[in-house]
Amino acid sequence: MAPLLLLLLLLLLGQPLLGAPGQGSGTWSRFARLPYPQDQLFLHDTFPDGFLWGVGSAAYQTEGGWRQEGKGASVWDTFAHRPTTPPGSGFTGPTGGDVASDSYNNLFRDAEGLRRLGVSHYRFSLSWARLLPNGTAPLNPAGLAHYDRLLGRLRALGVEPVVTLYHWDLPQHLQDTFGGWASPVLPELFRDYAELCFRHFGGQVRYWLTMDNPYVVAWHGYGTGRLPPGVRGGPRLGYRAAHHLLQAHAKVWHLYNDHFRPTQRGKVSIALSSHWIKPQSMTDKNIKECQKSLDFVLGWFAKPIFIDGDYPESMRSNLSSLLPEFSEDEKKYIKGTADFFALSFGATLSFQLLDSHMKFQQLESISLRQLLYWISCEYNNPPVFIVENSWFVSGSTKRDDAKYIYYLKKFIMETLKAIRYDGVNVFGYTVWSLLDGFEWHRGYSIRRGLFYVDFQSHDKKLMPKSSVLFYQKLIEKNGFPPLPENLPIEGVFPCGFAWGIVDNYIQVDTTPAQFLDPNVYVWDVHQTKKLIKVDGVFTSKRKRHCVDFAAIRLQVSLLQEMHVTHFHFSLKWSLILPLGNLSLINHTLVHYYRCFASELLRVNITPVVALWQPMAENQELPVSLAKYGAWENPETIQAFVEYAKFCFTSLGDYVKVWITMNEPSVKNLTYTAGHNLLKAHAKAWHLYDKEFRRSQKGKISIALQADWVEPACPFSRNDQEVADRILEFDIGWLAQPIFGDGDYPHVMRAWLHRRNSVDLYNFHLPSFSEDEKKLIQGSFDFFALSHYTTTLVGWEKEDALKYDHYLEVQMINDITWLHSPNRAAVVPWGLRKLLKWVKSKYGDIPIYVMANGIDDDQNMVHDKLRVYYIQNYINEALKAYTLDNVNLQGYFVYSFNDRTAPKYGLYGYVANQYQPKPSMEHYREIIDKNGFPGPDTPEVLCPEEIALCTECHFFRTRKSLLAFISFIFVAFIVTIFFITYYSKRVERRYK
Repeated sequence: MAPLLLLLLLLLLGQPLLGAPGQGSGTWSRFARLPYPQDQLFLHDTFPDGFLWGVGSAAYQTEGGWRQEGKGASVWDTFAHRPTTPPGSGFTGPTGGDVASDSYNNLFRDAEGLRRLGVSHYRFSLSWARLLPNGTAPLNPAGLAHYDRLLGRLRALGVEPVVTLYHWDLPQHLQDTFGGWASPVLPELFRDYAELCFRHFGGQVRYWLTMDNPYVVAWHGYGTGRLPPGVRGGPRLGYRAAHHLLQAHAKVWHLYNDHFRPTQRGKVSIALSSHWIKPQSMTDKNIKECQKSLDFVLGWFAKPIFIDGDYPESMRSNLSSLLPEFSEDEKKYIKGTADFFALSFGATLSFQLLDSHMKFQQLESISLRQLLYWISCEYNNPPVFIVENSWFVSGSTKRDDAKYIYYLKKFIMETLKAIRYDGVNVFGYTVWSLLDGFEWHRGYSIRRGLFYVDFQSHDKKLMPKSSVLFYQKLIEKNGFPPLPENLPIEGVFPCGFAWGIVDNYIQVDTTPAQFLDPNVYVWDVHQTKKLIKVDGVFTSKRKRHCVDFAAIRLQVSLLQEMHVTHFHFSLKWSLILPLGNLSLINHTLVHYYRCFASELLRVNITPVVALWQPMAENQELPVSLAKYGAWENPETIQAFVEYAKFCFTSLGDYVKVWITMNEPSVKNLTYTAGHNLLKAHAKAWHLYDKEFRRSQKGKISIALQADWVEPACPFSRNDQEVADRILEFDIGWLAQPIFGDGDYPHVMRAWLHRRNSVDLYNFHLPSFSEDEKKLIQGSFDFFALSHYTTTLVGWEKEDALKYDHYLEVQMINDITWLHSPNRAAVVPWGLRKLLKWVKSKYGDIPIYVMANGIDDDQNMVHDKLRVYYIQNYINEALKAYTLDNVNLQGYFVYSFNDRTAPKYGLYGYVANQYQPKPSMEHYREIIDKNGFPGPDTPEVLCPEEIALCTECHFFRTRKSLLAFISFIFVAFIVTIFFITYYSKRVERRYK
């Protein structure tokens, strides 16, 4: 239902309007109005029937054979063979594309890659210098035969060729003789070359592209000189070269239209590349600058072809005499010379080669969807063929190219949204590229192929990367069809399910109420209008009561408003026992905690209390313990046990759920500290079990942070091994000894042994004695976990900043995931996977999700992200309970309020006032319904919970004494009765 409503809303916001110069400027405001976060969610849907799926390559990048069988030199051959290359060019060695992927000699190898992918089309370019070594006649028969063989093989596979006539490799002879595209002679020579190609190959080709990305050729080939032919002619020469490129394109289009279209029935266009830009702020001025940026890059070529034959007005008004003029006849000749809009959008061409001054101080973005919508508005909703799109991975990445996959996933999903939500007429998509090759100014420092090529090998075999499997499956399914596991379910949680909220540390305010002040005051009504204390006069001092604490009353009332059944907070060890032992006790604070817990019980909210939670300052340990090694020091174990005993004694009558340690951070924990921490937990658990459980009838365990870890490449065994390893180090390290066999995970020991034997490290994981194993194993009543997000991991090193050398793991980001302002990924299904993992590892034990929450922008209306987060994470928890039979007994949202956890609270805190957010009301609604009941959900009548009477606690815990007193009382009554009875009988007898 929600996707349908979103689609209707998008339709109301408007389809692309009929194209007119500047019409695309409404794009930014339109997308700013789309519903959040719904519009940013992944779209599970399929592409229209007949959608074209393909891959591409370019001759110079992959063919090699640079002087084989009569091929002439191109400007790229010359540029790459220069003795020195410009700084940052990225060339590896002096060869450039001399051999590259050697596709010229491996035609059938490449064709097999196409067959394996199952693509419908293959975009490749003809090498002008291979067909016409000098750029003009005579023809090279070997080059002609090569492309004939390639087209024949494609025909045999049923793959549609999309052929580019010119992909930057201008014959060097034309550059030397005429000055290349700076010369007005080139358009006519290009027409002659195109006629040769149409005549020889046109019968087998339906889609032609005259040239690729003329912006790069003109601006960097003849303006900045960054790329071949390397002419530093400045802006004037760059604009002149672009002028000739447009004229050349128009000549070729008319040639095909007039002489070849009637018989060959093909289509001709030009591949235009663009970036996307977003305003620094949504002001009219910034939006105009964004429009200008697109005009200067894409509109430079697109407006003459698709609108009116002339350059954008913003270029004309800003560039004055630098920009050449078209005659009226030339405008008419150029206008309309494209049968479809061929778009190139990718890392190298769209962004890295974009001159910074052409951003006009605005911000680059990788939103393909918004660019597609802009094109539809600006250019009269043309049919769009995405003829190049992808990202890149490091040149050292071999076959598990997770980063590449997630960029592809994002771009393809955005294309799908552009079609389904925005009405953009996209009919085909092309991944760049089929195989690794020479990446222009980046050389071999990056890879963009679906198939891996070892450039040092002799045979240059194609080895499929993980992205091959991803793209292959996507083509088979024609997109991302909805999956049952992605759909929300209806149902309710069991009776007695714990619905909770978390506050790391409750607000403590021990200021006494005015009724506890024994002083007497008089009101000076005539002068100061203030109360004046009367010296030496006192009233009787009454006993302190819990209701005297206004802060407690306020917090409890807010919790009541939420309808939660449980409230989880942590005690402050460092404040309760400042010296770390019982020699100094903060009785005022203990009394406050006791009052808080008793007030919670009074309103039928169960306190869930953690003895210790590490925080930044001294890990929230008493200073004396933190100073002398903290958990590294074994003496901290006994100090913790003494502290736990004091808390059980002082607060245990009011606390029925204890957490020994809440979210000990394994990221900041040494192996020795973790060892001692486990022993401290186990001793505290056994202490409670032996001395307090029978009388207090509570439960006790440890709460571990447990974010899910997913292999970045789902098809990679290596990535799966990494994910398993991280789960053991992050969760199993502390969980396995307690919930498993009493010892650390085997994976940890094996990994550390391997690292110690290979490297100079000395990672020592302590050992437990047999007695210690027995002590620790089973020291739990339930499995409590805090879960916030999901992380992707891989084994291929891609980004040094996100690579963990110690565990040999690369952190990967799925850019299609929804993210919070703090960049936490919102991945609801990760919670379900985690719960299933816990069950599979440690058996059918009771599980509590003790904290689950997300930060949100405090200025964002209706805290929509948190509403979505709570709704979907709880629904995944319901799936785990209902479908996976996980013994889930409670769920707690993090956090209570923004005062103690800024940006995470269900209550805002503004001007000393707590304000409920929509997410609080939404959570309350889920609690009231005990989940997500639907029309077919059986009605479950849960028994009413009886409010607990704290005043009755004395009687509940002293039943034997009560029985004895009752017996004495009854005996006394009976005795009195008999004395009275017999006294009366005696009196009657004497009468």
